[in-house]
Amino acid sequence: MNDFSKGIAQEVRQLLSDIGKLRDERRQLQFEIAELMAVRSKFSANGEFQPEWRPPAIEAPPELPPPAIEDVPAAKPGWRVIHKRTERKARTVPKITGPPAPPTPALPEAPRPEAPAWAQWRPNPLLAPTPLAPPSAMSPTPPPRGGLFGPSTPPPK
Repeated sequence: MNDFSKGIAQEVRQLLSDIGKLRDERRQLQFEIAELMAVRSKFSANGEFQPEWRPPAIEAPPELPPPAIEDVPAAKPGWRVIHKRTERKARTVPKITGPPAPPTPALPEAPRPEAPAWAQWRPNPLLAPTPLAPPSAMSPTPPPRGGLFGPSTPPPK
């Protein structure tokens, strides 16, 4: 049994190396075919290779002399008319202001210097919180809901 498995293993190795050689030969042939097709595409229709060949140039129509400037009417503006601004003089009189500002609210008394820093803090009376409204009497059961296809089915009894 041992000799048989050694013989099989040797044959498998030989077959794998043959397959590798065939694969390399196929890649080489494909490369050569691609090169031959590239050379063939460079040949012209009559079978001669002409690398400097260019398509024939199309002759441009003869140029007409440009019209004289006096003959051309002035073109209208395409977007909008822009008027030149006249220069404005700077204002020398300051703007008249409205009524004087209302007096500022009275400041709280100055903190005592002998008190610690946390004791000197006073809340801003303008930012005092407002008392919350008392909670409204809520019904213990939610209101009945209408279903997508009508009222919901009552639970079984």
